[in-house]
Amino acid sequence: MSEFIDEAQLHAKAGNGGAGAVSFRREAHVAKGGPDGGDGGDGGDVILKASWAISSLLSFRDQPFRRATDGVHGSSKNRFGKRGKSTVVDVPVGTVVKSLENEIVKEFTVQNDTWVAAHGGKGGFGNARFLTNQRRAPGFAEQGEVGEDIWYNLELKLMADVALVGFPNVGKSTLISVISNAKPKIANYPFTTLRPNLGVVKVNGSISEYVVADIPGLIEGAADGKGLGFKFLRHIERALVLVFLLDLSTSCEHPPEKQVAILKEELQKYRPELLERPFLIVGSKAELPEASKYLNDGFNFDFEISAVTGLHVEPLKYKMAELVSDQKATLEEGKIAIADETVFKPVPKGLKVQKIDENYFVVTGKDALSAIGLSDLNDPDALTIIDKRLNKLNLNKELLKAGAEPGATVEIGDFTFNWEP
Repeated sequence: MSEFIDEAQLHAKAGNGGAGAVSFRREAHVAKGGPDGGDGGDGGDVILKASWAISSLLSFRDQPFRRATDGVHGSSKNRFGKRGKSTVVDVPVGTVVKSLENEIVKEFTVQNDTWVAAHGGKGGFGNARFLTNQRRAPGFAEQGEVGEDIWYNLELKLMADVALVGFPNVGKSTLISVISNAKPKIANYPFTTLRPNLGVVKVNGSISEYVVADIPGLIEGAADGKGLGFKFLRHIERALVLVFLLDLSTSCEHPPEKQVAILKEELQKYRPELLERPFLIVGSKAELPEASKYLNDGFNFDFEISAVTGLHVEPLKYKMAELVSDQKATLEEGKIAIADETVFKPVPKGLKVQKIDENYFVVTGKDALSAIGLSDLNDPDALTIIDKRLNKLNLNKELLKAGAEPGATVEIGDFTFNWEP
């Protein structure tokens, strides 16, 4: 069984845009050929795509880097550069993408959902684009933009219909192995399950099916980080139905009433809305002689089962199928929400002015770098274009707000000048 990884990082590097060309027509019988430099191609994007075929973030653990190719430079005769090839990266359905500041920027809850993790840089204009009546022979072109280069944190929340919740060694793995096609590790000691297991349960042959998750055992204090529960609590978040599996053996530290109280308390502390979902109280290991002690003391179980002998397992399967079907119908009507709706907030464009020293300022921002991205910063016509672009970005206003005075030194990328308002 391959290793299950539910936390990883992604380094998405989009392709750089190709540079525009500086070129002039050179043909026989053409005395003064005009500019014919073509545009550079856009850089490729890094695109994430949700897929049920991927069940873990294992591929990102040792190789977090995902790259797209650069755009090709423009050339003479108005030939445009080829666009860089985008890279499509498959991630499991249920993946949550976060910034390094731990802000959620994207959640994948639907098969084939796609999202651009890093946008490729725009290709630069060739000198033919700068031809005007006043500028007949532009000797400059645009450089291509640098593609986005971003680190993300990735987390995986399982997309199960039913979550089996219980203390360690309560029989969750055994039950899921009996009712589904999953083959989890099973042994008679706590914390056998160190990773969630998913199993597809079929009812009435292949007519109806649902997904069950065997969540590693929770213990008291799990929501506060104790034991293994804290790491796996998030896998319960999207389950439509909860099944509290209670240990009926005398080897368990707590009686069933105490077990379910502790489990509910941990869920309440983690996400209170989890307890608003349908749940079943199921006694496990009913085949043991000591189980009758709890079955006859008045505690109300929805089912008393034995995964070993098959006692009441089939009725439990059908009841879970019924609850899942009802929840999916309710979900389609928009009456319940399984995951928080996340709105991706793009990085603001524009520019930012930072005072470094007395009357010395550094300007950053994608738009500011694009504004000065011309091939010849000594060309008077190029400087005129840069001036107009920076004015559109309200550079004067931002410098005044930052406390700049006439003659201030302003640095934008590799471009430095003395500012006059």
